[in-house]
Amino acid sequence: MHWLLVAAAAGSTLASTLTPPVLPLIVRNPYLSTWLGDARQPPWHEWPMFWTGERIGFSVMASVPGSDRVYPLLGRPHDSLSLEANTEYNVSFPTYLGAHFDASTTNFTYMIPAPESLPKSTEPVELILSFLSPITPTSTLRQSIPASYMTVHVKGSFNVNLYVDINGQWVSGNRGSQIVWELAHQQLGKSDKGLKTWEIRRETELLLSEVRDQAEWGTLHFTGPSDLRHEAGTSGMVRPRFARTGTLQNEIDDDFRGIMDDEPIFAFSKSFHLNSSTSSSSTPATDSVMFSFALIQIPVTQFASARGLTFMRPLWASWFSTARELLDFHYLDFSTAAALASNYSAQLAIDAYKSGSDDYVDIVALTARQVLGATVFSGTPDDPILFMKEISSNGNFQTIDVIFPSFPFFLYTNPRWLAYLLEPLIEHMLSGQYPNKYAMHDLGTHFPNATGHADGRDEYMPVEECGNILIMGLALVNSLIYDTGVGAGSVWSSLGSSSFDPNPATSAFSLRNLGTHDGVFGLDDSWGGSTKGVKQAKKWITKSYRLWKQWTSYLIDFSLRPHFQLSTDDFAGPLELQTNLALKGILGIKAMSQISETIGNDEDAKYYKNISETYITKWEGYGISRDGTHAKLAYHWYGSWTTLYNLYADTLLCFHLEGTSSASSSPIKGNDQQKPLAPTDSNPIKPPSNRTGFVSRNVYKIQSAWYDAVRQTYGLPLDSRHLYTKSDWEFFAAAVTSKPVRSGILQSVAKWVNETSTDRPFTDLYETEGTGGWPGAHFMARPVTGGHFAFLTLDKACGGKATDGLAFLDEPDEKAEEVEEIENVEL
Repeated sequence: MHWLLVAAAAGSTLASTLTPPVLPLIVRNPYLSTWLGDARQPPWHEWPMFWTGERIGFSVMASVPGSDRVYPLLGRPHDSLSLEANTEYNVSFPTYLGAHFDASTTNFTYMIPAPESLPKSTEPVELILSFLSPITPTSTLRQSIPASYMTVHVKGSFNVNLYVDINGQWVSGNRGSQIVWELAHQQLGKSDKGLKTWEIRRETELLLSEVRDQAEWGTLHFTGPSDLRHEAGTSGMVRPRFARTGTLQNEIDDDFRGIMDDEPIFAFSKSFHLNSSTSSSSTPATDSVMFSFALIQIPVTQFASARGLTFMRPLWASWFSTARELLDFHYLDFSTAAALASNYSAQLAIDAYKSGSDDYVDIVALTARQVLGATVFSGTPDDPILFMKEISSNGNFQTIDVIFPSFPFFLYTNPRWLAYLLEPLIEHMLSGQYPNKYAMHDLGTHFPNATGHADGRDEYMPVEECGNILIMGLALVNSLIYDTGVGAGSVWSSLGSSSFDPNPATSAFSLRNLGTHDGVFGLDDSWGGSTKGVKQAKKWITKSYRLWKQWTSYLIDFSLRPHFQLSTDDFAGPLELQTNLALKGILGIKAMSQISETIGNDEDAKYYKNISETYITKWEGYGISRDGTHAKLAYHWYGSWTTLYNLYADTLLCFHLEGTSSASSSPIKGNDQQKPLAPTDSNPIKPPSNRTGFVSRNVYKIQSAWYDAVRQTYGLPLDSRHLYTKSDWEFFAAAVTSKPVRSGILQSVAKWVNETSTDRPFTDLYETEGTGGWPGAHFMARPVTGGHFAFLTLDKACGGKATDGLAFLDEPDEKAEEVEEIENVEL
């Protein structure tokens, strides 16, 4: 596979089939997060918004020289124009052709009509606003940059003027905050070209603080080429002046004031000369201009690391000594970043179509930027870290049960980023700062402050979090172990250097060995593969093995019959003996048996394997309804049912292949020093000889049939208590059902995307009937939507055999294998 496989615009030119209520514009981290709300309407219908729904100043207009018409394109700049009574311009609206999006790009296409002074046969000018927040799985360096692009493309035969502005709402959630600004100029190397940058920040920054989830520290950099016109001034004056004249005055209002005090705005304008002669041309001319938006924050968080509470610098600062150096690189890197992102989007579209449909292509494309929009890269190349905010639900820092539903996205895109998410949790708990024996819920009550829970009083989800981290741990180990690129869980994993860093002081997944390929600088080395993968897995697990054992010991004591506690679905309240929660804990124990194999600890591996096999047999008796048709919500809730989404891990971790010709007895393949476990007469528990898979195939079959029976208009409800659902768990559950059931659930979710009354970035919690609206809690823009990638991750798991191992779900009943009886275990 080539690093730059497709042209930069390839992914974004394909039509999008779904019409979501909100589209991403500039989405890079929890604080640089700008969206278009009411996206089923033209983009000038509402102001763009922060992910919370708070409107922010961001407008784009066009005008045509020789015409009195001005055309709003994005936002509501016409609100300012209507305040001034005049006869010098008329507000008109272009023909809007709609929005198209892929994983990194959102495009809006317009037609600007020719002025009346030109022949009636003159074609309109096509104008495209193209927003790029590049996802670059082959370049963590680029992914760490807190900046996005907006490019304006024009094509036509008459001249057009462009106007873009932003206001101070980008740098504070308090509309009364005092802000300061300046215009910086810089040359690009030895050329005569340069850049202009509006730099805007709070006059008094509040370090590591938020107001209504917006950062109160950091500087916004709004950059364009130096030949642009510029102006800073009151919105009610600057916008009408452009409408009258088609240009700006290169003037700066230096009366610093509050964000909405005579609202100061910061604008650029450009004249596109598409027809330099007086005669009409039969060949349309093309032109473009590119802008960048960056939010520079140092530090990005504070973290209770092994060395104590530490102000954490951004990861990009390891490669760029100043913000100016970073921003110049970012601006000049547009073509490379766009090509790398388009490579990802194109491959994602291919894989998603094979795994689902056109609708699934759009769902995962819409999801991708949202997942990474909750993260911030930090640390150093020796020890990279990825921090995550639990957006909208409560703002927790590095919540394990938020990372867990998102992890299919990371396994598909770049598994090293999942390792970087787990790293601060492991470091903190390994340092002894968390007193409980189970895995912690989060690193801090509210992002960006990871101050820990030294009192051990974080949200109480002990079985949930232990099961989550063990399942993710084995998933990471498995992602490292493959022989060739074809067997890799991510198609980008095998690219780059295969050298291994044995230094015990560095991360097993350091970024010290960035490479240059096809003329592109700053590309990651390979993720695992062959002997490197074995060495990386061992280095990673060995360092923290006592923690993995500690968490597993807790599950051995408490997972089979979970006491009164929360699961990840905490909005539903605590409950004892939860069937789905118990399954997660048992799968965690099973995962630990293979984690132990990774470092050659055969004794531990055998011990955990035997316990997990004993527990799963009992669980099937406890958790399945008396009539054998479905799993109960809780062991003692007769007549209830649940979406058994944790069954997904059984397949993802390849446990379902045990006893088949596709099974691998050890996760370490091609390693002569690691021998598969051999059964002995001393094994205290022997599974039934006719058993296939870890969890019975019968459980898969009855759940698949049950989901089909209880599916509602907009999807699969979470359980029998309510009609609301979680979209992440819908995809987990659907991934391990028959093809017709999977397709039906996918179609229901797609219908919801088109029709939902919710008006925020992709919510994962919604009603499956009515208007598909909020069930009470308003979840939005959360990274858990990474669970939508569950189909894709499963397609590549187990060396590509995971999905094939579910073929029994589509076999006719008369040809299906006879399934073993479920033991009738008394409570």
